[in-house]
Amino acid sequence: MEWNRFILEHELSIRLGFFFGVLLLVALWELRAPRRPLTQPKSLRWLNNLGLTFFNTLVLRLLFPAAAVGMALFAAGQGWGLFNYYDPPLLLSVPVSVIIMDGVIYLQHVMVHAVPVLWRLHRVHHADLDFDVTTGARFHPLEIILSMLIKFATILLLGPPVVAVVIFEVILNATAMFNHGNLRLPEKVDRILRLFVVTPDMHRVHHSIEDDETNSNFGFSLPWWDRLFGTYRAQPRAGHPGMTIGIDHFRDPARVERLPGMLMLPFSRHIGRYAINRRSWKQPPNS
Repeated sequence: MEWNRFILEHELSIRLGFFFGVLLLVALWELRAPRRPLTQPKSLRWLNNLGLTFFNTLVLRLLFPAAAVGMALFAAGQGWGLFNYYDPPLLLSVPVSVIIMDGVIYLQHVMVHAVPVLWRLHRVHHADLDFDVTTGARFHPLEIILSMLIKFATILLLGPPVVAVVIFEVILNATAMFNHGNLRLPEKVDRILRLFVVTPDMHRVHHSIEDDETNSNFGFSLPWWDRLFGTYRAQPRAGHPGMTIGIDHFRDPARVERLPGMLMLPFSRHIGRYAINRRSWKQPPNS
């Protein structure tokens, strides 16, 4: 119990430390070995993308002060959830909890692409005209709240150890910044690395302007779900230097790269051709 209380008291410091550490590391890596030239002024995008990130953090802390860690402590105190009921050893429950929660994030990601009203929220993330470390934290506040509620439900059903929730949150944030990084990796390294973690080249396909490429590679941390459920695509048709990032009818930087426009994006125009469950969408050649 003392260990859980320590984690609760220092959870924010732990997460912020990893966030800024990984952000700095990936940002420096982008400067040294960029994968693609950026099309928009970096200062404008960073100011607004990170501004949205800090706004979301404030909203979450106001609505859910204890966040996911607090829900894990509550579930443990009530004895709710699979692992709280059976109480397996930490060496088993921690890695299994992290893997299951990552699988839920994969399913959530597919869901926000499949349900039109949720795609309206999620397209704030996809409307970024460039792809770099700040894209990994660019989400509409309503989607962030939805994501937290899904985490709460998962924790109540699963009953993961508190330390597993902290590890999961740190890994999720770190890998989101890594796999959204504008990073050049040697082809052989990328081929091996993507067997264990989602790489930038793997996830960049998901941000293609082509709808069938957007609806692939949904994984955030672990790459296995896409292969398991048939949503994996190795490379974009145009190649990484030639592919276009973003959404086809949201190309005005004044709207999609500024904070007021990002916040209003879910409420503008039609759903578009990206929602998975629409009647027809572009198929890859020879499919």
